[in-house]
Amino acid sequence: MNTQETKTPNEATEMTDSEMFEKPTTEDFVSELREPRWSVVSFELRAAKNLTYAEAEQQIARMKKEGISGLCIITDEAAERIAAEK
Repeated sequence: MNTQETKTPNEATEMTDSEMFEKPTTEDFVSELREPRWSVVSFELRAAKNLTYAEAEQQIARMKKEGISGLCIITDEAAERIAAEK
């Protein structure tokens, strides 16, 4: 007689609390940084979008040389929300 409990398809795909709230790994963060999902914004404008984080850093360096201040890197999603509020 098999004493193992059989799970229904729904039970088999449900995540436990510990699985749902797992801390992101370093690989998760590195992967996000490599995705083209970053924007460079200043106080005045959205200077670039759909960049990897490294590309965004390069864009900021170029803009700083041009004397543009108030630069930061945010996600494209956050930049869209800011633009929608203006």
